[in-house]
Amino acid sequence: MNKPLLLILGLCLSVPVLAQSVEDQKDRTDTLNATVFTSRRNAGALSKGKDLRTEVISSAGLMKLACCNLAESFENSASVTVGYSDAVTGARQIRLLGLSGVYLQMLEENRPVMRGLSAPFGLSFVPGPWMESIQIAKGSPSVINGTESMTGQINTEFRKPTDEIPLFINVVGMSDTKTDFNLASSLQFGDKLSTVTLAHAEGNFKSHDMNMDGFLDDPMRKQVNLGSRWLWYTPELVIHWGASALYDSRIGGQEVGWKSDISNKRVNAYIKIGHPFREDNSSSLAFIGDYTFNDMDAGFGPAMYGGRQHSGFLNLMFRDAFAERHDLTLGLSSTLDGYSETLRRSLPNKVENSFHDLKTNLIDLRAYGEYTFHVEEKFSAILGLNGDWFKDYGFRFSPRLTLKYQPLEAVILRANGGRGLRNALPLIDNFGVFSTGKAFRGDYISHPLEDSWTFGGNATFYINESDYLSLDYFSTRFTDQLVVDRERRPGEIAFYPLDGKSFSDSYQADIHFEPSSHFTVDLTARYTDARTTYSSSGLREVPLTSRFKGVVNLQYKTNLGKWVFDLTGSVNGSARVYDFMLDLYPEGRTPVYPLLYAQVTRRFKGFDVYLGGENLTGSRQKDVILGTRMADGMVDTSSSDFDASAVWGPLMGATVYAGIRVTIWK
Repeated sequence: MNKPLLLILGLCLSVPVLAQSVEDQKDRTDTLNATVFTSRRNAGALSKGKDLRTEVISSAGLMKLACCNLAESFENSASVTVGYSDAVTGARQIRLLGLSGVYLQMLEENRPVMRGLSAPFGLSFVPGPWMESIQIAKGSPSVINGTESMTGQINTEFRKPTDEIPLFINVVGMSDTKTDFNLASSLQFGDKLSTVTLAHAEGNFKSHDMNMDGFLDDPMRKQVNLGSRWLWYTPELVIHWGASALYDSRIGGQEVGWKSDISNKRVNAYIKIGHPFREDNSSSLAFIGDYTFNDMDAGFGPAMYGGRQHSGFLNLMFRDAFAERHDLTLGLSSTLDGYSETLRRSLPNKVENSFHDLKTNLIDLRAYGEYTFHVEEKFSAILGLNGDWFKDYGFRFSPRLTLKYQPLEAVILRANGGRGLRNALPLIDNFGVFSTGKAFRGDYISHPLEDSWTFGGNATFYINESDYLSLDYFSTRFTDQLVVDRERRPGEIAFYPLDGKSFSDSYQADIHFEPSSHFTVDLTARYTDARTTYSSSGLREVPLTSRFKGVVNLQYKTNLGKWVFDLTGSVNGSARVYDFMLDLYPEGRTPVYPLLYAQVTRRFKGFDVYLGGENLTGSRQKDVILGTRMADGMVDTSSSDFDASAVWGPLMGATVYAGIRVTIWK
């Protein structure tokens, strides 16, 4: 295929130095008028000012869908694809640039999160009503937050302590009996101290097996999530600190027989301190400290996995805009991960007997620098360099370069490239392997260092202030990667290092226009070519990775925005299936399927009422539990070909929901 000329790329989700946070807080007004304006801005659009190609989903965009959690917030975006890692646990997986979400860095107000044990379920640990906005940055972003971002970053901004909203309540119920309750309360104690308290509870009250395969379509779930965030602000000192605690339980699989029973407990605490040296905040010193404890206990039929993770992140940085066009950031950082893992897996016929008690300490010590040269709004160049010392792999250098050029008022060109490094967690990164009867082969208990280079660009053409056409191309090339091969031998899943090529090329076009002040249209098309070299079959397309996706989103608002109508439709392209699925898919590919989402919102003074539907086309993957059939037609879960992880499409049919949002202003 002839690759289009790359016009493109983008970044720096300009992971701001905390010093920038000082400036942001100084300029915040958070009056009633300011907040209302924010809620009515474009629901999802490309950021014109960012150096990196960054898509912003605003608070209005988060309200277009039920958005019970972060995993359900991307249906309007073709950049991000969210699916299931398997058909029994409810674990969600995310893809950006055609690659697994483990190669994407997740940030929470510019702090790295969802690492290690929290990755399989972390997307469902972020309640949608807690979020103020989401920024999706493609490419190799700023070096400030480390080298784990190989394909990009997703940063979530939460409700602020300075918001003048003493009470916000959101309740939503769905036809599958899933119910969500959310609360947020922002309070100010004088001019210096403010806080926001966040609470979330969810659960479903009934199990479903709509396709009659003997397995629950969605696990029985319970979750409680609490958070407290604080801000101390003076012109000389800004301190953010907070803590959160979560308990999540889910039981799936068969009601009698093979079950998955998973509980997660998580505690997090953080502090961010910023001190400006000049009144204009052009020079500052900042510190970030973050600690997370994850505890997972999981059962999968006869197998058991238990994990404990202590993670610390420290970042000390100094920023100085030492001349009109020059800006320099220097920093020292460290990431410390301590894992205790227990694996008990005994498969029938002695196919595999795995008994592992592992203790692993992963240490990454970094020094970094980032230099920015800019000429007003016309041109900027950001050169970053990471020097990392990995406990088991020694020193590695990771350069990153971002360019932005605006030759005309209506044209913005971006280009970006850089190196990414991360320690793999073979079993957690590929959580669906637990929901199989296949034997694990190779090295699946170590944590190899994966190494990649990502480059690309973006060209955006503005017709006016709100209407634009955007074209992207991004490519990721691996030099070291852990390959997970489910096709080398029947009844086995092999883990081994890459020996050959592994890459993903992603092309995307976005059109945003507003035919009137009440009507907004977004059109997006994406094509992905992702391939990896397998030891037994050579260079092949990555299985279950959709080649293309198209999305159309329409929104209409009546005068004064009292009624809001949202409609989102998507077409999801075919993907190569595993060789062991060819009996079900003789052509070797999954079918193309559509999805449709709709919502109507009625706004009143102080509260909104909304009614919506998800997957209204009723698209579903027909066969999600694979393996040898017994006399009663059910899959034999004791056979080595039992597999509940070959998921490419929706698991649930059409659902409807209704909710209410109550906002009490100061």
